Amino acid sequence: MADVHDTPFSSDDDRFHDECGVFGIFGRQDAAAIVTLGLHALQHRGQEAAGIVSFDGSQFHVERHVGLIGDTFTKQAVIDSLKGSRAIGHTRYATTGGAGVRNIQPFFAELADGGFAVAHNGNLTNAMTVQRTLQKQGAIFSSTSDTETILHLVAMSKERDLNARFIDAVRQIEGAFSLVALSSKKMIGCRDPLGIRPLVLGDLDGAWILASETCALDIIGARFVRDLKPGEMVVVTPKGIESIFPFEPQKSRFCIFEYVYFSRPDSSVEGRNVYDVRKKIGIELARENPVDADIVVPVPDSGTPAAIGFAQAAGLPFELGIIRNHYVGRTFIQPGDSIRHMGVKLKHNANRSMIEGKRVVLVDDSIVRGTTSQKIVQMVRDAGAKEVHMRIASPPTRSSCFYGVDTPETAKLLASRMSVKDMADFIRVDSLGFLSIDGLYRAVGEAARDNDQPQFCDACFTTQYPTRLTDHEGADNVRQLSVLATRA
Repeated sequence: MADVHDTPFSSDDDRFHDECGVFGIFGRQDAAAIVTLGLHALQHRGQEAAGIVSFDGSQFHVERHVGLIGDTFTKQAVIDSLKGSRAIGHTRYATTGGAGVRNIQPFFAELADGGFAVAHNGNLTNAMTVQRTLQKQGAIFSSTSDTETILHLVAMSKERDLNARFIDAVRQIEGAFSLVALSSKKMIGCRDPLGIRPLVLGDLDGAWILASETCALDIIGARFVRDLKPGEMVVVTPKGIESIFPFEPQKSRFCIFEYVYFSRPDSSVEGRNVYDVRKKIGIELARENPVDADIVVPVPDSGTPAAIGFAQAAGLPFELGIIRNHYVGRTFIQPGDSIRHMGVKLKHNANRSMIEGKRVVLVDDSIVRGTTSQKIVQMVRDAGAKEVHMRIASPPTRSSCFYGVDTPETAKLLASRMSVKDMADFIRVDSLGFLSIDGLYRAVGEAARDNDQPQFCDACFTTQYPTRLTDHEGADNVRQLSVLATRA
């Protein structure tokens, strides 16, 4: 879910961010408390805001707050206000300018035949175009979120019942979407036809659950039933669950970066354990980019599983040469330049005893703008490293994501304007190596990438987008795609 008018990358952060996680439960008296726990497990998918909508048989209850789940939804008064046996929730990473309360999900509205709430993981690539059409028909938008577009499409549909109106709505949107919706009678889950973003089905003592990842099922002791299929819509009522396929069948294009970075290592995604895939990524990385070194050090925490795999394949010791401070967030107060210039040291510190006098291989998941990599390399050199080599557990990120990931515009991505050698010079390493796109595919269990029909969405690496980019035609980061494809 994104701000449809502006999706700038944070100027003080140099990591990718998935923009949300969703969770819903139907048929459990402590529904809101269960949703709170589920969202807590999905906190990595969004740390800036969260919301829950519940239904108690007669009315809906809504709580939406800025901040972490543990800081807002663990207060008993908040949970007690969310009465009912069914609820859906959302945790959000907001883009700059979109962090206000009006953009916190789930969105809720009273429609002609009752209340309706919707939460969304992904990004619609035609939301602005659809919004303009709806506004000409009299629709009034109260947020700048693409998700609200879905609410209006459902409200204005001429179809006979909610299922048909929901289908009518999702057939008009493009891009990536995993949706969880709630009415007075049912809970609905739906994935886009390409299955770009994850959504799983679970069961807790007879109560049906929808969640972005399996780790959210584990925290509440629920049973994993299955992944929703690409293009599938499930409808949960007191009578049970119904599966509907409202779209023409298409070849799946699941986001491959979920395996590299976004999903929690303890989740299983599309039948693959994420931790296992990341170790295999490290093994492929070592095979493709060998280096004479003394130790392998992960850039914590996302580089750790790949670094373990790299060390095993290379026959090198794995050491925690960088220690992460888990208690420094993006809201840390920086009172002056002397503190601000400490930069990455607020979050990471070199473990000198492990690094000094050694040839170090740093393993990280990706390079965005290169500013954080540059600071980490310098920190390791300052700790006495004899050599610093960097290995990246993904191909060079050459283009922006339009499917629910906060990324800089293409021109600000280091790999879009520099060769690997130039990037190595920029971050000041002795050598730099990236995993190949075929190596990434091998790590997730494919023999190689099918260039004619890619098995995943890998547009951030290959510039080969799986859907139309209706709202972005003519934009700078789209105009550059032909240049990047030629360069690749």
